[in-house]
Amino acid sequence: TEKLPLWGLPGLAHFQQPVSPLLCPQDALSDNLKTCYKYLNQTSRSFAAVIQALDGELRHAVCILYLVLRALDTVEDDMTISLETKVPMLHDFHSYLYQPDWRYMESKEKYKQVLEDFPTISLEFRNLAKVYRDVIADICHKMGAGMAEFLQKKADSLQEWDKYCHYVVGLVGIGLSRLFSVLELEDPIVGQDTELANSMGVFIEKTIIIRDYLEDQLAGREFWPREVWSRYAKKLSDLAKPENIDVAVQCMNELITNALHHIPDVLTYLSRLKTQSVFNFCAIPQVMAIATLAACYNNKQVFRGVVKIRKGQAVTLMMDASNIQAVKSIMYQYVEEIYRKIPSTDPSSNKTQQIIVSIQTICLPNGTVVSRNHYSPIYLSCAMLLAALSWQYLSAMSEALEEDVQANEN
Repeated sequence: TEKLPLWGLPGLAHFQQPVSPLLCPQDALSDNLKTCYKYLNQTSRSFAAVIQALDGELRHAVCILYLVLRALDTVEDDMTISLETKVPMLHDFHSYLYQPDWRYMESKEKYKQVLEDFPTISLEFRNLAKVYRDVIADICHKMGAGMAEFLQKKADSLQEWDKYCHYVVGLVGIGLSRLFSVLELEDPIVGQDTELANSMGVFIEKTIIIRDYLEDQLAGREFWPREVWSRYAKKLSDLAKPENIDVAVQCMNELITNALHHIPDVLTYLSRLKTQSVFNFCAIPQVMAIATLAACYNNKQVFRGVVKIRKGQAVTLMMDASNIQAVKSIMYQYVEEIYRKIPSTDPSSNKTQQIIVSIQTICLPNGTVVSRNHYSPIYLSCAMLLAALSWQYLSAMSEALEEDVQANEN
């Protein structure tokens, strides 16, 4: 089963801001669009908050993109749908956007309402300007084909792992970037440079896959690439055995090293952004991801329970990641934390050191540490609002974390 194909979810869900009525005045929306936002809040409390912090038309376009991909993902996740039915549905799903009456009433999944009331979602899709429709339909088409491809196979090689992550989240990064550009919130290069946009999503997805090893094992899912884990164990599940903890950690360290190679692309991408709400939307999940990797690196707890960053740490990162220099400083500090934890006996130690030095050179070309508390003037104007939302934010994180723990126990 696929992980939810959207930036920052589900593994980083409890790091996001809570839904606030201040962000999206519902009384200004049509009844159908209100219904779409209701489904957004029902299916992703955390991602809904990030979307509703965006500006104007972009907010609605990203809301519809989310719901379309959530519906597609619901089809993929539903194990009661036979492959004979599911594969054609995944390939054809993009065409349902233009069929006013198409709906699917036989799903058994938790979020089946997005399929049962798909006509409302597709209507609002068709109400978007053509430039937005073209982006959403294209991403839906490519993601559906990718989901169908990986239904009956696993990502064995590192190349296939990259391809899987591209389909699941990289395409979302590409689609969002194209929306940023067609709305002229960002320069055309942001939407055109698909390699950088893909890395934005892939870095997050690899972080989620690495961190959620035990959760996925308990649920019968496997996402780690065989090319790596087969050097450490006969079966991926063997890494969870206490007697294999040392090689399990070495395997994880190798995967974290692989994920770190996306950071230069991430920093280049973020350096091109000029709209504050778009920068926040993109930067916050990235700094949460590097903090999560730092917490996981060389940590046996990944194979024993849940590894998470502290609530206060998450709030600080959310506040600090307001401009590219602050993000570079955050990245520098967390890769330095990883560097200090590299065991001399780790098989990947040299490769890990090399990529970290490369990242630090990009972050601090002049060798000067940038203060993480350097806020842009625009961001400072939002400081009081964010402070007022902090208590709500902490409550939302606690609730989401409890849900994660309950899911693990079940």
